[in-house]
Amino acid sequence: MPELVATPGQTVGPFFHYALPFPGDRELVPPGSVGSVRLHGHVYDGVGAGVPDALIEIRQADPSGIVPAVEGSLRRDGAAFTGWGRSSTDPTGRYWFSTLEPGPAHAGAARFFAVTVFARGLLNRLFTRAYLPADEATMAGDGLLASLIPADRGRLVVTREDDSTLRFDIHLQGPGETPFLTFPKQG
Repeated sequence: MPELVATPGQTVGPFFHYALPFPGDRELVPPGSVGSVRLHGHVYDGVGAGVPDALIEIRQADPSGIVPAVEGSLRRDGAAFTGWGRSSTDPTGRYWFSTLEPGPAHAGAARFFAVTVFARGLLNRLFTRAYLPADEATMAGDGLLASLIPADRGRLVVTREDDSTLRFDIHLQGPGETPFLTFPKQG
C-alpha cells in the first residue's frame, strides 16, 4: 500500500465581502434601541495594517446571562435576540456590531463575547473572547483569564470608550497578538 502524503491546506477567504454578508448581519439589535451598545474595533495584521477582507462573528449571552437558542440568526425579525452576528471589515480593517451587553453565566462570572475571526491567509478560523471590564476578583475568577500572563489578559478586555461604545481590536500576529484559543481536533 503506498504511503499517503498530506496535502497542503487551503486558506480561508478572500471571499467574505461578496459571499457571506447579509442584510442586518451585524445588528443583533437595532442600533439606538433601548439597551443597545456598539461593539467595534479593527483587525490588524502582523505589521499593524488593517485587514480589509476579514469577517468577525460573535456569539454571546443575553443581558440575563442566557445564550439564546432561537432560530432566525440569518433572517432577523427584530423581535428575538439571537445572540449571534457577523460583520465584515471595511477597507481599513474596521468592524462593528449593534448588540446588548452580555450578562454573566452565573453570579460573579466574567461577561464576554465569544469571537471568531476569518481572514485571508488563515488555514483555520481563530477563536478568542472579548471580556467586558470588571473588578479584579471577577476577572481573576475566570479560568481562561487566570491562565494567561497579565499582558495577554489585558488584550482580551474591551475598552469602554467615552461615548459608551466598546472597542476590541484584534491583532492576528506580532508583539500585540490577541490570545487565540485552540480546540482539540479543530480543522
